Amino acid sequence: QVQLVESGGGLVQAGGSLSVSCAKSGRTFTRHVIGWFRQAPGKEREFVASISWSGLNTYYADSVKGRFTISRDNAKNTVYLQMNSLKPEDTAVYHCAAKRDVPSTYYVTSKLSEYDYWGQGTQVTVSS
Repeated sequence: QVQLVESGGGLVQAGGSLSVSCAKSGRTFTRHVIGWFRQAPGKEREFVASISWSGLNTYYADSVKGRFTISRDNAKNTVYLQMNSLKPEDTAVYHCAAKRDVPSTYYVTSKLSEYDYWGQGTQVTVSS
């Protein structure tokens, strides 16, 4: 089993920056793709970013490309999402997710259904 715990959310003004983290525990020796998703009130959960288990490949939703950066430190079993130039529409609960059984070193995915483990989420609120 894998447990994921997000941290670092909070309140920030539009144009500001915030970093959220995802700490992975349990079967930490297993290679996982990690994804960040977000869910705003009344909306479906949507893809934000994904990083391969090697950290060599990343993939972003168009809405965050150029503003958000996903990275990972496998020695610490932690994945980070640095969010810059935040907008009110970025307000949501941010969840990290892990996918096991990764087919390649560079594999990333935006498909919610492919992820096997989910964290409880951390609230990010951007005020205008």
